[in-house]
Amino acid sequence: MKASELEIPKLVETSPNISTDPSASEKGEVTSQQKSNNGYAVTVDEVIEQHIGALGFAQFVHALLVSIAWTFDAQSTLISIFSDAKPAAKLLATGAIVEGSMLCGLSTGEWDWVGGKSDTIVSEWNLICEHKFLVALPSTLFFIGSLFGSGVYGYLADSWFGRKKTLFISCLLTFVTALAISFSPNIWVYAFLRFANGFFKSGISSCCIVLATEVVGKKWRGQVAQYGFFFFTLGFLSLPLMGYLERKSWRNLYRIASLLPLGYAVFLLPFAYESPRWLLVKGRNKEAMVVLKKLARRNGKQLPADLSLVDPIQGRDDITSSPSSENFWKTKWAVKRIVMVMMAGFGVGFVYYGIQLNAENLNFNLYLTVAVNALMEFPAVFVGSFLLGVMNRRPLFSISSYLAGICCLLCAVLSLHLVTRALPATKWLKLAVESVGFMASSMAYDVLYVYGVELFPTNVRNFAVSLLGQAFMLGASAAPLLVALGRENAMMSFIVIGVASVLSGVVSLWLKETRNAPLYETLTQQGKAEEMENKTECS
Repeated sequence: MKASELEIPKLVETSPNISTDPSASEKGEVTSQQKSNNGYAVTVDEVIEQHIGALGFAQFVHALLVSIAWTFDAQSTLISIFSDAKPAAKLLATGAIVEGSMLCGLSTGEWDWVGGKSDTIVSEWNLICEHKFLVALPSTLFFIGSLFGSGVYGYLADSWFGRKKTLFISCLLTFVTALAISFSPNIWVYAFLRFANGFFKSGISSCCIVLATEVVGKKWRGQVAQYGFFFFTLGFLSLPLMGYLERKSWRNLYRIASLLPLGYAVFLLPFAYESPRWLLVKGRNKEAMVVLKKLARRNGKQLPADLSLVDPIQGRDDITSSPSSENFWKTKWAVKRIVMVMMAGFGVGFVYYGIQLNAENLNFNLYLTVAVNALMEFPAVFVGSFLLGVMNRRPLFSISSYLAGICCLLCAVLSLHLVTRALPATKWLKLAVESVGFMASSMAYDVLYVYGVELFPTNVRNFAVSLLGQAFMLGASAAPLLVALGRENAMMSFIVIGVASVLSGVVSLWLKETRNAPLYETLTQQGKAEEMENKTECS
């Protein structure tokens, strides 16, 4: 029998000291109840499924509350679409609009920026001609900063501070660095501060998705994870409006964006719960029970007085049995799995951010293009939420990746001069195909995040999801360079994105299916359970 088909056995309340198969703990399986001096002990999964409810009002509000922070993740990541954009220039003699490449042969007294020098960093610091590739530097460093920051935050969230405190720190430092960016005196300071901003904001997404999904039943994990992506979409959609209102000053754009994570960290985040799974793994059983009792009470229910939690760490007093003694990198199955996840994540990150940043190479109105892409996130969230409830993770991710790749390759075909001349409405057709491709890449991005949460146990879950975030950011860090290439050859940029998307879908075929599978607490527990599952399948 597969692990994804295991059902949580019901509690036998008439005999509280009855336990399940005595060899269950040796097999690494999730046990239903164990002996307890005060009654019966159960797992967090069983408390949620049988006593609190798989998804009640309390979990719904909690998931929404922590998911709001995704808004700032989107704004910090994608703000450069407007702050680093190439504005229009005009000849002073005739008023004619000229392209950036045509400015290289002109003296500074022959042309000027249409909107003035403060519009974007390109116009303020004249990042054209021999300096044009410097435009890609800040965004690339931002994603590299996110890459390094993801690993640090993942370790802190699993080992020291927990999910909630790590999220608070990330939001606070995102505010500080975003505000500092608005005072950058030159491109080099700006690029360094973008690196710092990427580093410090990288804890938001991984902590949000883990916090939201660790308090709901297995049936609702995929759907609850979509709340975060919905708020990411709202953050993305807010950028065209913010960018248009502050189109005369990229510095003011950063100042406005910096205030939002500060307000959230101070006024909203204190009302969220810490993960009871993390508290239990860290030996803080009483605090875990307090959180679970609050969730039950706000769902209109009450936990039995003689109920306690199974300690997932057998022999906790023995240092070799503690969760911190489990070495992720010495656990063969976990290393193989994270390598495959990160390979898929690299391709998805490259495609997802590449399509967004490559919007200017569609030769369409930038504000309209970004707004359309942002709007396509909504069907991606709702369709993805529905499909996560009825489809397995692996085929859903693969199909989404293939669709995104095919759309990008079609955009490459539509970029050919022969096609452009033959079809007058090529621009609109290209925008439509690009939008569908972006929706598919967004679904692949969302599904892979959910997949990453379910593939690893509690004591390394935030770290594993952070490594996936690193892979996303590593792929994304190459996207600005692709955009620079696209300014010279739009067709080639879409071909590269399309091929990367298809390859990501192929890599996922080697990942384990996790739909309706239990969430394990430790590497040892999950390793033994999956080993038993493999033996059962072979017999």
